[in-house]
Amino acid sequence: MPEYTIHDIRNIALVGHSGAGKTTLTEALLAHTGAIPHAGKVENGDTVCDFDPKERELKHSLDTAVVHFETGGKHVNLLDTPGIPDFIGRAISVLPAAETAAVLVNGQAGIANVTHRMMELAGSQGMVRLIIVNQIDQDANLEALMADLRQAFGNECLPINLPADGGSRVVDCFFDPKEQAVDFSSVQKAHDTLVDQVVEMDEELMELYLEQGESLQPEQLHEPFEKALREGHLIPVCFVSSATGAGLDELLDVIARLMPNPMEGNPPPFRKGEGAAATAVEITPDPSLHIIGHVFKVSNDPYRGKLSTFRVHQGTVTPNSQLYIGDARKPFKVGHLYRLQGGEQTEMERAIPGDLCAVSRIEELYFDAVIHDSRDEDHYHLSSVACPAPMHGLAIQPSKQGDEQKLSESLHKLNDEDPCLHIEHTKNETVLRGLGELHLRILLERLKERYGVEVNTHPPSIPFRETIMAPAEGHHRHKKQTGGAGQFGEVFLRIEPLPRGGGYDFVNKVVGGAIPAQLITATEKGVREAIEEGVVAGFPIQDVRVTVYDGKTHPVDSKEVAFVTAGKKAMADAFEKAKPVVLEPIVAIEVTAQPSAVGDITGDLSGKRGRINGTDHRPDGAVTISALVPLAELGSYESRLKSITGGEGSFSMDFSHYDPVPANLQKQMASAFKAGGEG
Repeated sequence: MPEYTIHDIRNIALVGHSGAGKTTLTEALLAHTGAIPHAGKVENGDTVCDFDPKERELKHSLDTAVVHFETGGKHVNLLDTPGIPDFIGRAISVLPAAETAAVLVNGQAGIANVTHRMMELAGSQGMVRLIIVNQIDQDANLEALMADLRQAFGNECLPINLPADGGSRVVDCFFDPKEQAVDFSSVQKAHDTLVDQVVEMDEELMELYLEQGESLQPEQLHEPFEKALREGHLIPVCFVSSATGAGLDELLDVIARLMPNPMEGNPPPFRKGEGAAATAVEITPDPSLHIIGHVFKVSNDPYRGKLSTFRVHQGTVTPNSQLYIGDARKPFKVGHLYRLQGGEQTEMERAIPGDLCAVSRIEELYFDAVIHDSRDEDHYHLSSVACPAPMHGLAIQPSKQGDEQKLSESLHKLNDEDPCLHIEHTKNETVLRGLGELHLRILLERLKERYGVEVNTHPPSIPFRETIMAPAEGHHRHKKQTGGAGQFGEVFLRIEPLPRGGGYDFVNKVVGGAIPAQLITATEKGVREAIEEGVVAGFPIQDVRVTVYDGKTHPVDSKEVAFVTAGKKAMADAFEKAKPVVLEPIVAIEVTAQPSAVGDITGDLSGKRGRINGTDHRPDGAVTISALVPLAELGSYESRLKSITGGEGSFSMDFSHYDPVPANLQKQMASAFKAGGEG
């Protein structure tokens, strides 16, 4: 491996909708630069990036693969990310590892859901964005697509090269523009538009260009070009065919000569401290400083163990480095430091700022961890991109009795590597929550195939909650005499509602020792039991403040168990008087379909107690419908949408808020809870 410096590194996250050809383009780039002897094919199951057996079976990427190659004297790390909406979390979570988001667009299919989302996320993170239009050789209307890109993402989207001869070749419009026939627009027009956009970032260059009429060389434009990229003032558009190789040289030239190195991109948003007290911290990509790295990907292999992939942001990591994880006081030794080429690992002697590397079998490492070699950095963390909330749920239990521990350990490993998998444990069930039916199905198949655990599934309980609408007071005297020492405890408390999302707050305002400190703890334990078990319909209570202000004790009979009971029943007494309501989760859903299906979709959502917020007509002709719908109404919605749209519709949903359920539904829930308690 040739030596390189920080200035030579290019970190590119290749993102975009499924079917855009990200893995095929990655193979083409690897083969074209000599990193592999020849390009594999997704349909043959022999690509570098889709090395997981499940990916080869489905012929789709399910996780991000890290690869590298050399071009133009530069070392390029490429992150090939999945584009299926159910696995978008795996793409979003690796964005902090790169300076550039290269958004791949299918030249025929055009702009899709994931394209929009990744462009917005990359922009919000201050990443440099590059649009790559793929499959230009397949009779696509590229002029119309270019207009769609500008309409969807702004006039900052400008072609840096243009297709020619029906997409069989690509013509450079920036480095050495020579006027020749192209499929649309002209080389000179594209060049002039690019230069006009770039010189706006530098007043002196603008004066030379506009007032003195001087032509500018690419070297003069490099610094303002980088500034335009960093500030989102320019989003270059490249054209390529991963199948024929058209445009590969031009794309590699753009990556090597124009995309930022780790010192030129916007600085990573590191912070020190927690919560509101956290302050921004400047990280310098200097190999001589203390080590700071960020774990952006974790994978577990039953045979090779845990592999944690991280980016070095500061300092130099070697196999002898002793590193800390977050605020842990026990270091780990790196041991073996690896560079990744898909599923292959090769040893590295050192990793400098900008390098993407991995360590194996360090069980303490976790996704999003900050690793360092100085205790001064123990409270550093990276403001990572927020992944979508997993709203699709499935309750599971092991098929074989005695597999409970094995299931728990296997779920922990799956959860460790998937930022969009949430596992909920209630008294009655274990619930997996993911981004869609496919996401959960793949996870269950991995449980079986990778860890040998089979499970039975059923729809999960909806996570209803209880709260109050008014303040109230509660009281309970617990007195029990069974011969010998008895039990006595008396508690007076008041409750009041907190703002939605306020959680739970316990306040002790007892004065004069009416309830001793150890019995206050027991009282709160009883209050917490009531909060966990619910009062009206058996669901956890939230958004309430409980203030204990008085009570009575007995010198002999007052024990902790008595005050646990008194606190619990006093809480229930107050709750019943405080206008209790049952809350249900409301999700924000976005449904994308053809215009002909809009009426049926909106009618169906309205019938599910949904509130339509609006529709958005996209450049590709599809329509996106936004609505707020109770989660309880969306069971098996994926199947329902396929039925309505003939399989052409898609949707995504995120948690929005909690709202009170209708009064008649609350009455039914309360009656069922009471009947169950009596039974």
